[in-house]
Amino acid sequence: MKLASIWQKIPSFLKNKYAITFMVFLVWLTLFDQNSFIFRHRLSSRISKMEKQKEQYQEQIKKNKEKIKELQSSPENLEKFAREEYLMKKENEVIFVIEEE
Repeated sequence: MKLASIWQKIPSFLKNKYAITFMVFLVWLTLFDQNSFIFRHRLSSRISKMEKQKEQYQEQIKKNKEKIKELQSSPENLEKFAREEYLMKKENEVIFVIEEE
């Protein structure tokens, strides 16, 4: 009697074999499959992060190319860069480096 009463409480669409098969299929696709929805979501978020990084790197490359072109254009710019970045100096010259906190 208990089994019959339990069976009657189950909605009719859950008694349909096609509905059960479809639900199992959805659970399989959502959780277990190699191309599951969760896996696809992770991949798409990873792709978007990598595209943002790509744009940042392309911007850096553009800035570096401009800087190289500027340094190669005149010896004064090259000397200024060497003095500022690598603390190079001329003979009989004293450099004071002041570090700010």
